[in-house]
Amino acid sequence: MPLINVIPGDKIPTAPLNVRVPMWRVPGWLMLLVWIGRGLARVVVLAVRYWWLTVPAGLAVWVRAEYGTVVLVAAVLVLTGGCVTWWQLHPASWLRFGWYPLVGRWRRVWVYRRRWASAMATCGLATVFDGDRYIPRLGKVRSDSFGDEVTVRLLPGQIPDDWATAAPRLAYTFRLRDGRAYAAAKPDRVTLRFLRRDPLAALVAPLPVAGVPDFTALPLGIREDGDVYQLRLTGSQLLIAGATNSGKGSVIWSLIRALAGGIRSGLVELWVFDPKGGMELAAGTPLFARFAYEDPDRMAGVLEEAVKRMRHRAARLRGTSRQHVPTPADPLIVILIDELAALTAYITDRKVKERIKEALGLLLSQGRAVGVHVIAALQDPRKEVLPFRNLFPTRIGLRLVEKEEVDMVLGDGARDRGALCDQIPETAPGIGYVALDGVREPVRVRFSYLTDHDITQLVRDYARPGGGAL
Repeated sequence: MPLINVIPGDKIPTAPLNVRVPMWRVPGWLMLLVWIGRGLARVVVLAVRYWWLTVPAGLAVWVRAEYGTVVLVAAVLVLTGGCVTWWQLHPASWLRFGWYPLVGRWRRVWVYRRRWASAMATCGLATVFDGDRYIPRLGKVRSDSFGDEVTVRLLPGQIPDDWATAAPRLAYTFRLRDGRAYAAAKPDRVTLRFLRRDPLAALVAPLPVAGVPDFTALPLGIREDGDVYQLRLTGSQLLIAGATNSGKGSVIWSLIRALAGGIRSGLVELWVFDPKGGMELAAGTPLFARFAYEDPDRMAGVLEEAVKRMRHRAARLRGTSRQHVPTPADPLIVILIDELAALTAYITDRKVKERIKEALGLLLSQGRAVGVHVIAALQDPRKEVLPFRNLFPTRIGLRLVEKEEVDMVLGDGARDRGALCDQIPETAPGIGYVALDGVREPVRVRFSYLTDHDITQLVRDYARPGGGAL
């Protein structure tokens, strides 16, 4: 190989850089095969995904080809007659296992799937990364007589609170009445609840009274999914907040009715405080073990008596049981206060006010395990009752005046998670949201309404043994 003499300062000759991308010529027949293969794969995927449409259609085509149109029509009539017979004989199972699954699949395709991509984009739930658009995946749709439950797989970085904020906009996008979001069992899922019609639009009649109440599931009203709402009283304290004419009386009398069987049998003692003069609750005096009103000093004394009963019971149960079990000899004590702010904020006698606050603090913090429960109602959550809020594991928010009051009553972030207490109309008393400690999403409920006649009948049938209140 010859050597090249290089003189200092001279440029060394170099070959030009080839920057052209190599071209691959693909035959047209190969491209056609690729397109056909992709199309067939897509058809197979759609056929499997929508088997509830493709299988009946395939069977119908096969029956018509093998046996003719007459046999096909006869088979359709027999199938229709079987469904109608099922519906007539057992409508509940027909709706659950026959009709509603079909409605859910149909609505998934024709209501949600068609608008899904645009809805995700306009509601801010889709995202773009590295030039590609990512959309949350639509899962199963379960329908019932009132609405739909839509399961969605979250995108990375999303949390259920993002969907709770967007749920009302999604409802309007899909032309539905209302929408709320709930955390699902799997951490990468969220459940959307959309209403087609509101089960809480009408008044709720008084619910049946159990002879022996279940203190873990007291029936009080109807939930937004149409099922009976059952309140857990065991191990809890209850706060009820609502503006004037929001339906606090419905909640209170529904609770009294749910406990009536225990009152008659001696398993429950109701200690009632009505600082407004007794107008609201005096009709139920034969149901009460204690009834205090007007006199602040007497109300403070009754609360202090409850503290003594609580401490005596705690001393007796110490080392033998961690949870009180009600008996006629040792009943459950339920302290019902109609207007809590009247005891904690409106009383002018400072000493009496301090006595009441001290007694309430002890009852709320120590009474649950020994069977002493406090149920308190108030109108204005801005009063001095707020320091007691965290001592109420169960809180009910009825119609409230301002947005800020929702979080004051139900806890921080409750309104963002769907508790729209400030949007409840005045024409719908008794509707509210129930928030539980440890449960992210509040539950929308309409509590039963008791007329004066219903209250009179309740008192006549379930008055406590031994007479009325002391």
